[in-house]
Amino acid sequence: MTRDELKALVGRAALDHVLAGELVGVGTGSTVNHFIDALASLRHPVAGAVSSSESSTQRLLAHGIRVVPADQVNSLPVYIDGADEIDGSGCMIKGGGAALTREKIVADLAQRFVCIAEASKRVQVLGAFPLPVEVIAMAGSQIMRRFEALGGQARWRTGVLTDNGHPLLDVHGLTITDPVGLETEINQWPGVVTVGIFARHRAQVCLLGTEQGVQTVVF
Repeated sequence: MTRDELKALVGRAALDHVLAGELVGVGTGSTVNHFIDALASLRHPVAGAVSSSESSTQRLLAHGIRVVPADQVNSLPVYIDGADEIDGSGCMIKGGGAALTREKIVADLAQRFVCIAEASKRVQVLGAFPLPVEVIAMAGSQIMRRFEALGGQARWRTGVLTDNGHPLLDVHGLTITDPVGLETEINQWPGVVTVGIFARHRAQVCLLGTEQGVQTVVF
């Protein structure tokens, strides 16, 4: 199967984790786009979706799915989103699509995080994919120096601003053996809006698309 077919496969499989008549948290990215398309086909529709990006919001609305602002929701039964990398404990690197802050906000509302991804996203140790970090622009140089001290090389993602209007750094060369510890440390640096390590908001379930079908991994 092609990568797109694998994404469609796990997008459809995620419907089994959606509760009819309830709200669902919806992430961002090409794999999630397949989930949104599948969501529109449900015979018993959801009450609506809480979206993590403007692009996902537009796709949901185009399918006639109601979008509810996150600040009007106390809790969600499930959040469905992809990952750039996911390790054996459900910790992830996310933010390749520049939606990491809103993704983390919606994930924080959810009782359960279901990650949908191709099998190639499963890794032993996080860090081969450059770590996205949303920052306040004036702090960029100082944050770059901090990553250099950790052995990473941070570069501006040119021509991209998040939906919040902030720039992004992509950090190359990290080997993230302690995702919780590194996420906690980076979150304390002045000027960091969000780091794309999802360890405190890790996945409880991952649906991996493989040539043999969907593999369900529970963490």
